[in-house]
Amino acid sequence: MMASMASFTINDAFVKSTLADLPLFQVITIRATIATILIYIMARRLGALQFRFPRQDWLMVGLRSLSEIGATYFFLTALSQMPLANVSAVLQVLPLTVTLGAALVFSERIGWRRTLAIGVGFCGVMLILRPGTDAFNLSSFYALAAVVCVTIRDLSTRRMSGQVPSLTVTFIGSTTVLCFASVVSTATPWVPMQGWHLMLIAGAALFIIGGYHFSVAVMRVGDVSFVAPFRYTSLLWALLLGWVIFGDWPDALTMLGAAIVVVSGLFMFYREKVRSGG
Repeated sequence: MMASMASFTINDAFVKSTLADLPLFQVITIRATIATILIYIMARRLGALQFRFPRQDWLMVGLRSLSEIGATYFFLTALSQMPLANVSAVLQVLPLTVTLGAALVFSERIGWRRTLAIGVGFCGVMLILRPGTDAFNLSSFYALAAVVCVTIRDLSTRRMSGQVPSLTVTFIGSTTVLCFASVVSTATPWVPMQGWHLMLIAGAALFIIGGYHFSVAVMRVGDVSFVAPFRYTSLLWALLLGWVIFGDWPDALTMLGAAIVVVSGLFMFYREKVRSGG
């Protein structure tokens, strides 16, 4: 889990480093091209490409792919305008939003303690974004929109049956993002790239593949209730990389908000373990 979180965050840092010089959809198109090719090769070698599954699963795969497009666009737009650690801190609320979404959409019972934890976690997000102040701007809406899209993506993934291979879902999602970005990128002239731009984007694609691989591996061999809290190590990576690469360090209120979100999420995992008898 820690390797997965490190890989995803390093990918974010690499992409953010290129967005000051290159158009967003040019970066997404190149990264998605490399990632899609690598995912296809990996899936073929593992025999994990299988497209015959029920219509209901196809509906969920389609919804997941659409939400993947939204998540990619909104997250990277926010990332281009906000410090890496701030965006990462907002994304730490995802375990809470997924739990809330499951309760609202799938009528899953969550109890008053986890409901309270969700409310406290959202208060932490408000401390990070601070609506009504100069710190709250359009990039803050992009970060929140990314949370909504990733929540829909994760909820639709949960509704898929076991007949759908994980790498097939990943391949379809990456291909969908590639097709969308390729079309939209034609609206803006592409900018000539230097060698280091291509190296960073290729590195981002490799790390995002690594993130997916490690996340799938941990779900197959690990006790989810034990490993899930380690997802918050991504915030540590974001703090370190944001400081070393971009010279950013969150202020005290942002750090407090991030701490509240993390503690709320850890309590959520603890309550889920208690409910499951762990």
